[in-house]
Amino acid sequence: MSNTITDTNFSFPNQKSVYKGKVREVYSLENDVLVMIATDRLSAFDVVMPKGIPYKGQILNQIATKMMAATADIVPNWLTATPDPNVAIGHACEPFMVEMVIRGYMSGHAAREYKAGRRMLCGVTMPEGMQENDKFPEPIITPATKAEQGNHDEDISKEDILKRAIVSEADYEVLEKYTKALFQRGTAIAAEQGLILVDTKYEFGKTQDGKIVLIDEIHTPDSSRYFYADGYQERQDRGEAQKQLSKEFVRQWLISNNFQGLEGQTVPHMSDAYIDTVSERYIELYENITGETFVKADISNIQERIEANVLAYLG
Repeated sequence: MSNTITDTNFSFPNQKSVYKGKVREVYSLENDVLVMIATDRLSAFDVVMPKGIPYKGQILNQIATKMMAATADIVPNWLTATPDPNVAIGHACEPFMVEMVIRGYMSGHAAREYKAGRRMLCGVTMPEGMQENDKFPEPIITPATKAEQGNHDEDISKEDILKRAIVSEADYEVLEKYTKALFQRGTAIAAEQGLILVDTKYEFGKTQDGKIVLIDEIHTPDSSRYFYADGYQERQDRGEAQKQLSKEFVRQWLISNNFQGLEGQTVPHMSDAYIDTVSERYIELYENITGETFVKADISNIQERIEANVLAYLG
């Protein structure tokens, strides 16, 4: 679709390198400046879908930057400016090669593991007698290794992270503390909107002067799962599926079309009509998560708009 941004090829002043992740493209500039562009790419089961979703990048970027502002008092982050709806600019960091996943409820991947009869996830024991979407007695941290594009993130325990020296023990203690603090704040923010923050992931990095900061996205529908609080317990009591706000609806559509990112499987065709419904769902997610009306940016020429706004900011 011409009104989406799925790939960029900018050349900013003092540019050193470009890293392309599943959804974001990161331009490294001199003086430890990073320009992060949220594209409209859609990733599910660690596979990037062939078509972009209109406004998705704007939605993810604006939720993430709002949530960083709302948590900066408890956890420092990399962000310094947002000169464009799809762009965040901040300090260059050396990322930790683990994603800190935290789960307040037994949903998604945890529920699939539980159904398969496994009670241990990333070295953490899940209690017996739980049903899908039940609340854990305490949130559990279930880290994952960070994969390159096209590869799958893998579950890993704290013990293995330390044993393999992926993160030092001192640093891991900070990551764990920050993860719990962010989840607690995210839970409170969600509750104000009538939502339950079910699970989420955080990524961290180290600045050039050795400070650990939050990087990437936070509390977006791509990195988090939300339930509607209203009627949650009644649905649990009746054994019904929960009403949720996340990109799980995309995963379920793919599963129903025989795709889970496994070898030999082909991504099903996404019609323009289906793409439009996904875009509408993302706008609904934005408005429910932030409590604000979504304002669509001009997408007549996104590449030109981004370039002009970034160059104006860089001066």
